[in-house]
Amino acid sequence: MQIGRSLSKYRALFIFAGPALIVSMAYMDPGNYGTDIQAGASFNYGLLWVVWMANFMAMLLQYLSGKLGIATGKDLAGLVRESLNSKFDVYLNWIGAEAAAAATDLAEYLGTVIALNILFGVPLLYASLFGAADILILLALTSRRFRALEYFFMLFVSIIAFGFLYEVIVTGLNLPQMAQSFVSPTFGSSSITLIVGIIGATVMPHALYVHSTLTRDKLVDRTGEEKKRLLKLHTGESIVAFTIAGMVNAAILIVSAVTFYPKFSNVSAVDDAYRIMIPIYGPLAAIVFAVTLLCSGIASSTTGTLAGQAIMDGLLGTKVNKTVRRVITRVINVFPTTIAVLLGFDPLFLLVYSQVLLSLMIALPMIPLLTFTAKKELMGQLVNKRLTTFLAVLTGAIIVALNTYLIYYLMAPFSVYLQALVLGAYAVYHLYLVYAML
Repeated sequence: MQIGRSLSKYRALFIFAGPALIVSMAYMDPGNYGTDIQAGASFNYGLLWVVWMANFMAMLLQYLSGKLGIATGKDLAGLVRESLNSKFDVYLNWIGAEAAAAATDLAEYLGTVIALNILFGVPLLYASLFGAADILILLALTSRRFRALEYFFMLFVSIIAFGFLYEVIVTGLNLPQMAQSFVSPTFGSSSITLIVGIIGATVMPHALYVHSTLTRDKLVDRTGEEKKRLLKLHTGESIVAFTIAGMVNAAILIVSAVTFYPKFSNVSAVDDAYRIMIPIYGPLAAIVFAVTLLCSGIASSTTGTLAGQAIMDGLLGTKVNKTVRRVITRVINVFPTTIAVLLGFDPLFLLVYSQVLLSLMIALPMIPLLTFTAKKELMGQLVNKRLTTFLAVLTGAIIVALNTYLIYYLMAPFSVYLQALVLGAYAVYHLYLVYAML
């Protein structure tokens, strides 16, 4: 009897699985490769604590986003539009959300381009065209049955997870040094850019928007009993999916630390990392690394395209044809990446700093999310407990504090007046979001 109940629970979780799985790919995207590779190469295991802290933050915020969709039957972007007082505020939020989605896709799309280049020798320009088309083809093939897309994501996550399990087995790890990284963590002006980049690569604006959309679509009769049941499944799926994502990110940093630190601490591109691995661990390890990067780029770009749809639908209230919407979203996201590739920007530089930008913009969905999930009249029985709200606010405060420290560090060479102006603008940005939501 007990075994039957357990199997029934696992079956229910498998049937529900999809929202957190799709969103978790945003936390295993090529931006994470960029920040984790540079972190391991530059600081050995010293920033491993940041990977896990960022993962726990992401897990909490994504749980809230998914719960919002289940409790209200609406998505985060749509609720933001309903809460704002003017069209100007709506369009301002939409532009900001699209900018965050574009910064996200910069990394995701670039990862696909680099993987095609190093695996098959496809020139970057042609790879950029293939990279733009593959997501639209995948979404078109699965448009009639969304569950098929969720199965694709199960495959992608499995390939990436087992790929990096293999990489860790091949490269090995130093457990005492890993433990030491938590006892005396690396922190300071030399590492703050990567710290913020790791957080930005993990706690991502577009993922907070799309998770509520995906869980909302799981609702059928919208009764209180159904919402409680879905919340339990959502909690279980989120724990599993984001734990896997955290382990993958930790594995990327560990492999980088073992392979590149300190001899190749100045590794400047993902394709350089691939080439360095070949003589050290053999071509198979390098190919596995490149295959995981390709899966990461394709899957996370799909998540980004779905997020772009959620942002456009929710914040603008549009009723555009689904295919047209996807093409528009893809063009908006891909255009800046293609320009960057054509101009020959350093890929690893783009990967890291695009993630820093995401961390600076996380307040855009985060503040509304914390506000909505704490409102009893909106959430009903699924309203946050006080401890949940406290932990979420603490998470937001830590992110904002680290971002502020980075801005202060970057502005240090400039005049005091310019420093005050930039820091003041960053403070006003947060105050505006708080005011708009209250």
